Amino acid sequence: MKKMLGLLGAAAVLTASNPSTWAADAPVIVRVPRLTLEAAERLAHAAVMACRAEGVQVAATVVDRSGLPMVVLRDTLAPPVTLEVSRQKAYTAVNFNAPLSSLEDRFTKPFSVGKVEGLVFSAGGLPIEAAGNIVGAVGVSGAPTGAQDEACARKGLEAIQTDLDLAQ
Repeated sequence: MKKMLGLLGAAAVLTASNPSTWAADAPVIVRVPRLTLEAAERLAHAAVMACRAEGVQVAATVVDRSGLPMVVLRDTLAPPVTLEVSRQKAYTAVNFNAPLSSLEDRFTKPFSVGKVEGLVFSAGGLPIEAAGNIVGAVGVSGAPTGAQDEACARKGLEAIQTDLDLAQ
C-alpha cells in the first residue's frame, strides 16, 4: 500500500512538473501594479508631518512590493537609527502583508522567522494595498511608542487612500 501511494505521489509530481500539462492559455507575462513615486512621496511626507504635529521627530520609509525603498524621509531632529528601523518596518510589513502591530507577539521562539536579519516586529509598519494587490508598505520610526509610529504611518496612508481606492 505504501509503495502504491509513493508511486501515485511520484506520478502526480511528474505530471505537475511537465510543461505539456500546463494550461495552454496561461499568460506569458504578468502585469504587476506598482505604487508611483508621487504617491510614495505624499504618503511619507504626510506620515512625518503627522508625527511632527504631535511634537515627535521620525523617519518614514515607503517600499515597493519587493521591499525596496522608494522614498525615505527623516525629520530634522530624528535620530539616524530611525532611517534603518523605518526601512526594516516597511520591509517586514510588505513581506508579511500585515500591520506590524498584529505581529508583535507572533515570533517569540529562539529560532523562529522573526529572528531573520532585516525583519522588525514592532508596531509602525503598514502594508499598502490597491485594487486588491499589495503595492508596497510604509514604516515609521522615532516616536516614543510603536503605537504612535503606526498612527503616523496610518495618517500617511490616509493621505493617498482615495487614490488607492480608485486604482484599477
